[in-house]
Amino acid sequence: MTEAILLVGGQGTRLRPVTVNTPKPMVPAAGVPFLAHQIARAAAAGVTHIVMATCYLAEVFEPYFGDGSDFGITLEYVVEDEPLGTGGAIRNAAQRLTGGPDSPVLVFNGDILTGLDIAGLVESHQAADADVSLHLVRVEDPRAFGLVPTDSEGRVLAFTEKPQTPEEIITDQINAGCYVFRRSVIDSIPAGRPVSVERETFPGLLDSGAKLHGVTEDTYWLDLGKPESFVQASADLVRGIVSSPAVPGPRGEALVLPGAVVADGAKLSGGTVVGAGARIESGAVVQGSIVLDGATLGPDTVVSASLIGAGASVGSRTVVNGAVVGDGAVVGADNELRAGVRVWCEAELPDAAVRFSSDR
Repeated sequence: MTEAILLVGGQGTRLRPVTVNTPKPMVPAAGVPFLAHQIARAAAAGVTHIVMATCYLAEVFEPYFGDGSDFGITLEYVVEDEPLGTGGAIRNAAQRLTGGPDSPVLVFNGDILTGLDIAGLVESHQAADADVSLHLVRVEDPRAFGLVPTDSEGRVLAFTEKPQTPEEIITDQINAGCYVFRRSVIDSIPAGRPVSVERETFPGLLDSGAKLHGVTEDTYWLDLGKPESFVQASADLVRGIVSSPAVPGPRGEALVLPGAVVADGAKLSGGTVVGAGARIESGAVVQGSIVLDGATLGPDTVVSASLIGAGASVGSRTVVNGAVVGDGAVVGADNELRAGVRVWCEAELPDAAVRFSSDR
């Protein structure tokens, strides 16, 4: 049996501008809440028990995932009374683990989509007899991440968080947010206070002589910290660029959920998802986007790399590119929404209210 700790913030919920204190349901990626993909992938890799460590908007998760039986696992929840950081959250969740001191514990972040071979990471950890194993990926610009250089045998040499100077950038390998801990190492993390696993736990283990093993795997990897990344992740799941057993339909250019209506003459591509009860009118072109339940796209609209909220309406000939339209918003005809624009929930934009291009 392999156990896991899933570190969760408010994935998906943060994409929706909210106007009331009641939490909104999680935004689906490829037709289901994003964490369903995380749980399903872990289960497929042999994980049988997951402890979900939650803090922000924790109350929205259990109604979706229950006890984990739908995924063939046991799922439990541990809620932080106050933010404890990554290390503190891991230590707090460990109270629900059942394995012995030498058993491997998978730890992964809820806002990362990856094609990582999870079972392979656990096997590599055990073969190396490591205290902690880290999944590493190579990126072109590592300045926003934590650098993790390794030797020829994969032993971790150092940690550098978010380097800024050329002298600090000594490798293109970064911490990819998925680890395997020896259970006893988790128990050594201080309890009851905030702890950063990146800035405190890992450097401290390295200084104490613990064996930290880096596994560099050139696979799909995407940090979902921005709305555009979330939309891209959904599209890549639909197209099968990264696999997930939780996608509720065949892989392809579009996923149209039951109850959606797509008129003749509308074109869907690029991994677009159309939610239940949504309507896409004739002439609309939708590429690589998420159109949530009950939304309407008028004739000849053009939507790309965007999220259209539940019950929102986008008028005829409007162009939406790289934008988020909140739940219930009404965007009139002949508008242009581009470059990261967010339209608040229930907001109304009249016809031709926003343009980027010339009127000619």
